[in-house]
Amino acid sequence: MDGPYSYRADPDVPEFTDDKPLIVFDGECVFCSAWVQFVLRHDKAKRYRFLAAQSPLGEALYRHYELDGGDYETNILIENGRAHFKSRGTIRMAAGLGFPWSLVKVLRLLPQGLADRVYEFIARNRLRIAGRRATCFVPTPEQRDRFLG
Repeated sequence: MDGPYSYRADPDVPEFTDDKPLIVFDGECVFCSAWVQFVLRHDKAKRYRFLAAQSPLGEALYRHYELDGGDYETNILIENGRAHFKSRGTIRMAAGLGFPWSLVKVLRLLPQGLADRVYEFIARNRLRIAGRRATCFVPTPEQRDRFLG
């Protein structure tokens, strides 16, 4: 399940366009939706696409990567057919936005265990920190083409 494009061989994962990096996020989490809005604002090259984890495709990807589909404590970055999770996924997302956000790559120097523990602490408490949306994040008409599902 960790090989490139492994989801293509999974009959439970619907086909989707994977020619650009895809960010799968908790669409009901205010914190996560704010992250998506941040990426939308700063992704001048329109590099990323987005998918709410609560969508059928998002749920299938969570199952494929053996993640808890009821919790969504990690975003998934699927880039070049490979999935990246937790701190490494978030660092890759930010670095892909270009300068000055690419400076976040320096955080790769932290031991991954430590970086993931900080990520997990924030993820576990994200709903207490920012709350939950009554409905999934809905993109504006101008943003619609950047979203799958």
